[in-house]
Amino acid sequence: STDDDQDHCDLFRQWLESSTVSTELGKRGFHRELTTTVELRPNVLHDISVLLLYRWPNGVYVDPYQLASLSAHNDWQILLDSSIDLEVPAHKTLGFLSYVYLSNAGSTSSLLKATIPVHGRYHEPSLAGETFTTVHIKPPDMLLRTGKCLDRLESYAVVDAPCTVSNSSMCPWVKINRQQEEGIIIFQVPVGDGSVVMPVCVGTLLVTIVCCVALSKCLFSLHVHTRASC
Repeated sequence: STDDDQDHCDLFRQWLESSTVSTELGKRGFHRELTTTVELRPNVLHDISVLLLYRWPNGVYVDPYQLASLSAHNDWQILLDSSIDLEVPAHKTLGFLSYVYLSNAGSTSSLLKATIPVHGRYHEPSLAGETFTTVHIKPPDMLLRTGKCLDRLESYAVVDAPCTVSNSSMCPWVKINRQQEEGIIIFQVPVGDGSVVMPVCVGTLLVTIVCCVALSKCLFSLHVHTRASC
């Protein structure tokens, strides 16, 4: 009915105004976990799809094989916009997008969480002697979708994104307005010291030459001793 639709749209607008997103980076080193928590307010609205849009920089990657192995234990699904090369270094690749579909079906809690394993890519050695480089990860955008109300939400940004994780069609999603700008997530990735490349190469070459000379002298002495014995 018209009244039901109006009530639905009013609640949907409250979600757009009141729901919040927070992110936290856990663990250390190259292999981390990015946990995103969505708090839905009020938590009585149904028939709404929730999507997190991540814009990943080229300094990190997610492992599709790892995500597939964890999918049975997650209450969310992920879609990548491109194939991921796990071995290529940061300066030879580009950033990518991922769409995380959160499930609120049958949920009795207003909190939805998604923990994504994130891995740092190898970076070029630092010529300034630095041991870490910084990768900046932007917080995800939170998008909501309903089959109604789009004609009543002129003040909100509407973007096109895959309807479901199957990526078979595109749908309009409404982007929530951030109540406050969340800070960039800092990912410290270890890097090599480029200033010692030349000394290491020279030292390795000298050690190799010394070892070759010593081995050659040993073999020559053994050969002379063998001939003298004969």
